[in-house]
Amino acid sequence: MKTSKFELVPPYSPRGDQPEAIRTLAEGLSRGDRFQTLLGVTGSGKTFTMAGVIQALQRPALVISPNKALVAQLFREFRSFFPENKVELFISYYDYYQPEAYIPAKDLYIEKDVQINEILERMRISALKSAMTRKDVVIVATVSAIYASGDPRDFQSLNVNLEVGQSVARNKLAYQLATIQYSRSEDVSSGGVFHMKGDVMEIFPPYEDFGIRLYFFDNEVERITSFEPLSKKIIEDLDKVIIYPAKEFVTTEEKIRRAVKEIENELKDRVIELEGQGRYLEAQRLKQRTAYDLEMLTTVGHCQGIENYSRFFDRRKPGEPPYTLLDYFDRGEFITFIDESHIAVPQIRAMYNGDHSRKKSLVEYGFRLPAAFDNRPLRYEEFLETVGQVVFVSATPGTYETEHSSYVAEQVIRPTGLVDPEVIVKPVENQVDDFLARMREAKERGERGLVTVLTKKSAEMLSDYLNELGIRAEYLHSELSTIERVEVLRKLREGSIDVVTGVNLLREGLDLPEVSLVAIMDADREGFLRSETTLIQTMGRAARNINGKVILYADRITNSMKRAISETNRRRTKQLLYNKEHAVEPESIIRPLYDNIFAQFEHETEGEEKARAKYLKGILQLKEELSLEEYMSLLEEEMLRSASELRYEDAAELRDEIYRIKSTPGSSGEQPKSARKKRKRGNS
Repeated sequence: MKTSKFELVPPYSPRGDQPEAIRTLAEGLSRGDRFQTLLGVTGSGKTFTMAGVIQALQRPALVISPNKALVAQLFREFRSFFPENKVELFISYYDYYQPEAYIPAKDLYIEKDVQINEILERMRISALKSAMTRKDVVIVATVSAIYASGDPRDFQSLNVNLEVGQSVARNKLAYQLATIQYSRSEDVSSGGVFHMKGDVMEIFPPYEDFGIRLYFFDNEVERITSFEPLSKKIIEDLDKVIIYPAKEFVTTEEKIRRAVKEIENELKDRVIELEGQGRYLEAQRLKQRTAYDLEMLTTVGHCQGIENYSRFFDRRKPGEPPYTLLDYFDRGEFITFIDESHIAVPQIRAMYNGDHSRKKSLVEYGFRLPAAFDNRPLRYEEFLETVGQVVFVSATPGTYETEHSSYVAEQVIRPTGLVDPEVIVKPVENQVDDFLARMREAKERGERGLVTVLTKKSAEMLSDYLNELGIRAEYLHSELSTIERVEVLRKLREGSIDVVTGVNLLREGLDLPEVSLVAIMDADREGFLRSETTLIQTMGRAARNINGKVILYADRITNSMKRAISETNRRRTKQLLYNKEHAVEPESIIRPLYDNIFAQFEHETEGEEKARAKYLKGILQLKEELSLEEYMSLLEEEMLRSASELRYEDAAELRDEIYRIKSTPGSSGEQPKSARKKRKRGNS
């Protein structure tokens, strides 16, 4: 196992309250504190602070972030901070993912449909290998880190150890490689493939960017080298090498035979149970489907939906948690940072219930054995038991984070000296005309703007209106593909457009130093679109520019507005005082235009979005199939889940459906007064 030390290459020396945050968090972790919070405002260098803590303690780290855009940003930053160490990416490896499901109300079975992206799969395998073999590793992951992964014991034991002077038959070695999911090909030189040409064997591990070449003299390994796959140039000679599995999930023939017997036993018990309930159709369906899976397992060692039998392969008891990425680290050794914890923590807490709810119908109606329940994400309590010490990181940590933390390290002083933007409240009447005038002033300075509205239709209409009046605008909402959204933001940064309109401008992980003006239309409409957390986060989008300013258009000051403005002013006062005492001259952040690291597989996220849109449409179609109480309960659950994941467009659509039902004569409940109240609005 490598024992390399973390070597932080800082872009600057810690400034402001970064040194204090690094020191106190490191001391708390050394003390054994279970939970701490880093409250860091936008642009204060939270990622650099995390890197400083890792450097100080020399411990591996897992950084969990709520969406791929933020993960990409963190991955890039950590790689620049630790160029000599291992920084890995661990996200979902599907190009497209439609989970298996059954909707009893419509008697509709939806078969699982997936397309695996080989690039992402190799990155995951590399992350697993690094977590298991290195101390100097930082893995940046989405919440997919809590989903079932391969058994780390198999990953550790089912590998091939080779060293110079070792005697091994080449056909036996080829068989060993095949058992850990390597394929033989004389034409392809990519991850998970090996070649045999005379006395030379070339192996291409999917977790490395180089190949391994073995030189044989009869059955003796005479020489081992690493080489560049494209040029075939030798990099270095090696005394020994370990070849780890080419796939995340590997097993043995013995485990398959044992699993088949245990599956047969559970099938027998479940069929007896269903027939005892008079559910002969479900029992017959389960027998047919499981018998087919068993035949595939015994003949080819694999079957569609094999993950639903993972408990038998892992020798887990019913209800025991699955193995995940977390189990590849040394327990208690690694630090877990939960970035944007106000979003990520609710996400992690919600994952188990959503998965269990979907599988409940599959099991109940004979599509799957009860063992399918055990192929699942971790419960939140199991997650906490596995991760050890946790640092929550957010500009707006939730009550849960602060109440459970032994210490909250506040980081409100930006290294650049920038202060939180000035917040101005203006009346709703003529809000668009007022914004237009302010946007023209920003444009003259070569700066850009963001404006949030309440509906996708309003975003499109406002964008068209601004364009007619000479302000180059484009809208951003959930119906745009990932590539289209990335392109809109790139245009904004490079100056091809002046302003972006949208409902939710938080999910993108926006880092836009060119933006000096942020406007929030109808800021006094209470709800998740205008909550205290959302308002503070949206205001922070103007905090990377020296001329940053936020306009809240409202006819009254809501409690959320009051708290958000008060917190922003508190931070602003502290920042101004620090700058005065230390003679700091604020300067706008200058950040280069990066290429999108997901450019080569953007369609992967698009597939997820299509599946999500299809799922949302399916929910709305259940209105005629469910009772009013069941339908309302489903809508509210999905609305809250969407809001917690910052998918505000989806949440707003579900909210509007709830309002429509409550306002229909004869339905239970009424539409909230705030939604019924007629108010004069501006020309948006």
